[in-house]
Amino acid sequence: MINVYKYFLLKISSLTIKQASMVTTFFTFFFTIAFAYLLITENNKDYEKALLTQQSVHEKPLSAEEAYKQTQKKLKTLLIKNTIAIATLAFIIFAIMLGFSKIFNTLIQKDMQVFLDFFKDTAHKEQLLDPNTIFFKEFKTMLGYANNMVDTISEQKKTLQELNLSLEDKVKEKTADLVLINKNLEEEKVFSQDLLNSQKEFLRYTVHETNTPLSIILTSIELFVMKNEKDRQLSKIEAAVKNIFNIYDDLSYLVKKDQVEYPKIVIEIDNYLGSRLDFFAEVAELSKVSFNYIKSSKEVYIYFNETKLQRIIDNTITNAIKYTLQNEMVDIRLKQEGSFIDISVGSKSKEIKNTDKIFDSFYREEINTEGFGIGLGLVKSICNEEDVLITLNSTDIKTTFTYRFKMMGS
Repeated sequence: MINVYKYFLLKISSLTIKQASMVTTFFTFFFTIAFAYLLITENNKDYEKALLTQQSVHEKPLSAEEAYKQTQKKLKTLLIKNTIAIATLAFIIFAIMLGFSKIFNTLIQKDMQVFLDFFKDTAHKEQLLDPNTIFFKEFKTMLGYANNMVDTISEQKKTLQELNLSLEDKVKEKTADLVLINKNLEEEKVFSQDLLNSQKEFLRYTVHETNTPLSIILTSIELFVMKNEKDRQLSKIEAAVKNIFNIYDDLSYLVKKDQVEYPKIVIEIDNYLGSRLDFFAEVAELSKVSFNYIKSSKEVYIYFNETKLQRIIDNTITNAIKYTLQNEMVDIRLKQEGSFIDISVGSKSKEIKNTDKIFDSFYREEINTEGFGIGLGLVKSICNEEDVLITLNSTDIKTTFTYRFKMMGS
């Protein structure tokens, strides 16, 4: 019977687990009713036989004891037979239920194994599940979802492969462009370096060749003044030459600063500052400004390089002469503050709007003002190298540059 049931199940194209459970319940109920009917029929036959036997016995009178013993024997035989029949029925029902359970478990395990093999193989290669390999309807539904998933993943994989190929082509194209750009940049770098070297050589040559004629002009003016009276025109020439000298010194320092070592010496700052003011006195007079120099109460010394100190002081003084309003005074103050020496240069001029950029190279607040804008940038560079603190205060009343140097021995 179980084999017939299994064959019947395998012939069904689609069956749900719930339906299979209902079929099992139906067959169990059917077999239970059938065996119960057979048992009742058999018991009824035995009962009729007992009645016939009892009638035949009554035809031959028996004693009461013998009748009791025969009746007891018949009932005991009937009880044993009923017990065996009930036990047999229970065993048969249990065997049927066990068989059905084994069949369903086998079919469920088979469907699950199909899915396990599917997921295991799909991780390495694309394949679809055959619906005919699945028995239960629920698993067939899952099979449809799994196949849709594989199709979707396959399409996405193809899309990603196409995108990857496209990206590879774009990367190759961009790489080729970058190689070309890099090559052009290298060529431009070489060209720029050659141009910069040529510019440095030109400046070095120009600075070198400019020194001699400037010295001759300045010396000739001094000799002429010793023999003749200085007039206004000669004063203008002398002031112009000194301005050129200041520009020359800036360019000379810029050209040589990375190749020449600038040793420090002991400098008496008071006399040195006075000498630079004397040098620019003619320039200040022609610009209609004057110097008000307030010296320190005692001699003060700093340990500094003279060339760098001259660039700081000369550029600050020429900057003050250039921007101070006419007929105003430039105040130069030398003051000791503890272990520091402060040199301040202040005058009445236009307010500096952007105090942060004024020390940038080539920066000029007034475009129409003469000059290249390299003086204060050079001053800032030297002060940074030598740890000189710069303070700038600028209002519409007065602009003051202050430089704080360490005293010698500090």
